[in-house]
Amino acid sequence: MPAPRWAWWVATGLGSGWLRPAPGTWGTLASLIAWCLFTRFLVTPWPWLSELLFLAVPLAMSWLAVAASDRVVLETGAKDPGYIVADEWAGMWITLWPVRWELARNLPRMFAPGGWRWWPLVVVPFLVFRLLDIWKPWPVKQIQVLPAGSGVVADDVVAGLYGIPLVFLLTPLLLDLLAARP
Repeated sequence: MPAPRWAWWVATGLGSGWLRPAPGTWGTLASLIAWCLFTRFLVTPWPWLSELLFLAVPLAMSWLAVAASDRVVLETGAKDPGYIVADEWAGMWITLWPVRWELARNLPRMFAPGGWRWWPLVVVPFLVFRLLDIWKPWPVKQIQVLPAGSGVVADDVVAGLYGIPLVFLLTPLLLDLLAARP
């Protein structure tokens, strides 16, 4: 049975999964750009609502990634094809969680003169997630045995969760180091 068009758009990360080489890296980069755009809308005058949205969006993306990947895997018969990058979107958005407020507040500064000092807010989570997604420490690799979309997405969600403490530790260190430079 053919997967619906929405499933292909979600599963391929709005088409970023078709880019070569390294579709997972392209998908992660696309998810980072989407997250940066989302942060502008997730900050509300009510911090409790913003925090709820910052939790809900990665959870919703994880659920949507499983649903879309299920349908595409069912149509193609491929176990975990490279063009499915919705899992990278879900995992990356989880890895970005520790920098959600700093990124939302300082995103415009990143494109101003001297803004390179704020780039660790996006570079650190990107590199941490890609490293964990490629390396697949235990049980990231083992969790891929889950069926269909669950197996496609679960390993990246766990990699994203592993990334949270690393981003919590590394990002402030780099921001402090770069702020101290003349």
